Amino acid sequence: MMAALGFIILYNGVDDRIDLWEVQDMARATTKSDLIEAANEQFTKLWALINAMPEEEQNSVFNFSNDFLKKQKEAHWKRDKNLRDILVHLYEWHKLLLNWVKANQCGEAKPFIPAPYNWKTYGQMNVGFWEKHQDTPYDRSKEMVKKSHVDVMELIEKFSNDELFAKKHFSWTGTSTLGSYCVSATSSHYDWAMKKIKMHRKTYQETRTSL
Repeated sequence: MMAALGFIILYNGVDDRIDLWEVQDMARATTKSDLIEAANEQFTKLWALINAMPEEEQNSVFNFSNDFLKKQKEAHWKRDKNLRDILVHLYEWHKLLLNWVKANQCGEAKPFIPAPYNWKTYGQMNVGFWEKHQDTPYDRSKEMVKKSHVDVMELIEKFSNDELFAKKHFSWTGTSTLGSYCVSATSSHYDWAMKKIKMHRKTYQETRTSL
């Protein structure tokens, strides 16, 4: 069963609520089967959107207007400059999930957001991810996120429905569930990426039309 939710919300171990990605009009998975279906479906839609773009459009720099950017509260609108930046962001959050789960399963008490960052400063971590990949080729970023998506889906498959969605099943997930973190790192994050890419397509085509 899937329930409607305005925001994908994660919690840390001390109950500080963080709104990661606004996901309007999107259903939130509450079972393992729904999680897998939604993650794969949104990932397929993401690549259908990208593959429908001409090569020049895929490689072009975002050209959001200053008026548009002034109205946006989220830092990512100014941070990400192209499709590569979006894809490596998805990749790095896949790796956060994978590394977090692996560490805690091996007995290492590790928060989802690694030190020196926390849920109040994770925006700085995202900038660090951005800086880390400025020399990563676009084609390489596509390979990276496709592989990390497969890795995340293989991880999800290893857990039962209760392990994913029963609250407090794992002490290291805090007051949330492991499934909620998986939703946020997959289907909801892919939805975020598509909305941004669609805005890029809109501004790119408007610019081309005006030439």
